[in-house]
Amino acid sequence: MEVARETPSLRADWLRHAQSHPFTALGLGSATLVVLWLFLSSASRVLAGEADDALRYGLLGGLAGFAATAAGAVPALFLRGISNRTEDTLLGLAAGMMLAASSFSLLLPGLEAGAEITGSRVWGGLAVVLGLFLGVLLMLGLDQFTPHEHVHGGPCGPGCERVSRVWLFVLAIALHNLPEGMAIGVSFARGDLSVGLPLTSAIALQDIPEGLAVAVALRAAGLTPLRAVLIAAASGLMEPLGALLGVGLSSGLAIAYPIGLGLAAGAMIFVVSHEVIPETHRNGHQTPATLGLMAGFAVMMVLDTTLG
Repeated sequence: MEVARETPSLRADWLRHAQSHPFTALGLGSATLVVLWLFLSSASRVLAGEADDALRYGLLGGLAGFAATAAGAVPALFLRGISNRTEDTLLGLAAGMMLAASSFSLLLPGLEAGAEITGSRVWGGLAVVLGLFLGVLLMLGLDQFTPHEHVHGGPCGPGCERVSRVWLFVLAIALHNLPEGMAIGVSFARGDLSVGLPLTSAIALQDIPEGLAVAVALRAAGLTPLRAVLIAAASGLMEPLGALLGVGLSSGLAIAYPIGLGLAAGAMIFVVSHEVIPETHRNGHQTPATLGLMAGFAVMMVLDTTLG
């Protein structure tokens, strides 16, 4: 199952889509250049042995998310599938943890840091709100211009009909994991374990059921068990990459820290509202999915209290 070789047609589809959404395309292009620069800056510091505590903690946190995703995918070697009810409950659990992590480990520390840096709760709050909307705009741009397909949804993005279903799934997984990695990196941008540790723990825990759900979906799409597990595990590599990006994003100007926390929170909340919750309600299992969400939210509150 390979990406179709009709590259000119894919490029033409993307260009037509960009012409019909010029401002979104311009914003996504600019964001991509900034993201690439920040990532290369962080990666060069690691390769040169100049990594500080923030970069080391962020990279370790991202690797923890990758390891949790891989661990969650392994049972798919032996499981032919899981029921829709179980899958929706597990995804609801992951959604609850992501929402709580966004609230307690990103937005609240961002508001505190913003008030401290600006000397005003109002300006500090506005900095976080700015980051929040930047995160939403980033995910909107990626969602509009990246061909992908979700487990129970149809294909999205320009040229999606020319890309195999397996690769559409893989791209959708990448869209989910990138903001999680960014959140981990931003949370460690000051080298503060009290902010980064509970967030990383929550994301790693929710990556376990997410990794299983992805591997099972890839098996259902026709992949062999081993290949499905390997691809699901490899999707977790977006988290250490996103973590490097998150550290780079928030380690420049002081005001970049609360803005970065808001951006990561906005991206995660967007994924939960736009993708995860609709997925869990699509099969009529709203009640178990909502109970799972509440349980995940409660677990994250406890983690934030004990580790924060």
